Amino acid sequence: MKSYQPPPFLFNAHLETIYPALFRKVKGESYVRERIETPDDDFLDLDWLAKGSSRLVIISHGLEGNTSRAYIRGMASACYTNNFDVLTWNFRGCSDEMNRQLRFYHSGATDDLDAVIRHALAKDYKDISLIGFSLGGNLTLKYLGERGTSIHPSIRQAVTFSVPMDLHTGCLKISTRTNWLYSKRFLNSLKTKVKVKASRMNGLNIQGIDRINSLLEFDNRYTAPIHGFRDALHYYQECSSLKFIQHIQIPTLIINAKNDPFLSEECFPVGLLTAHPYVHLEIPDHGGHVGFSLFNQNGVYWSELRTLEFLQSHG
Repeated sequence: MKSYQPPPFLFNAHLETIYPALFRKVKGESYVRERIETPDDDFLDLDWLAKGSSRLVIISHGLEGNTSRAYIRGMASACYTNNFDVLTWNFRGCSDEMNRQLRFYHSGATDDLDAVIRHALAKDYKDISLIGFSLGGNLTLKYLGERGTSIHPSIRQAVTFSVPMDLHTGCLKISTRTNWLYSKRFLNSLKTKVKVKASRMNGLNIQGIDRINSLLEFDNRYTAPIHGFRDALHYYQECSSLKFIQHIQIPTLIINAKNDPFLSEECFPVGLLTAHPYVHLEIPDHGGHVGFSLFNQNGVYWSELRTLEFLQSHG
């Protein structure tokens, strides 16, 4: 398949990133929602498109995303139309209802992804593919690397896009001045969730929360301690998929656009993956962050076409 080329009017990385997030509309089947319980008395909201196929894709969204985002709906629709069952899932606190526990979600919370996969395996799917975007891509790669040769045989392949494989330098990159619009949006959303949760349970001190001006500060004060890490740097170190990808043992495609405004140089580990027997890193010149818009393809984006090509070639 040809490398991605953006439409002419999307002439820089920010337009490539922002346009589909604001203007893409995806038509297709409505999800069927299912709620599952987690081992720690919490819940995850799952959204299905199922037609009785033997092949399933499980799709994981990005930071402060959910299953209604256009990039998730677009991928779900493309896979469903091409005879896959589809399971998209909302991270804790990302569906229509706040989760019960003090913890939220984070870039390394593979226990929740494992709960979703186990639920799917109980439905007797024998061919499962994992797809992840951004934070969900890091989560997917970390999950695969953690399991290595012990990965369940029904999990056959994986595709990820726009993955911040080095969380620390990726966090610094998104916090640069040219990315202030994105980081402010993420921070505002995260702060709102912390305030809502603090109003319902003990354990969250929100004094001074509005003075937090960076994602690193937020992770240092909330994400890290809530989820058992010493500080933000410890969290980044332990959860970056960069330290796990060499252990992946199934065909895996990572697509990170060279012009992705969120990704640091460390998120393009060409040397580490050049001779990897299972993991293939593609670096198109364009695409932005979770962009890859196309026109005249019946609403299907390049990321979806490339995913289908990969899944069908390894199915």
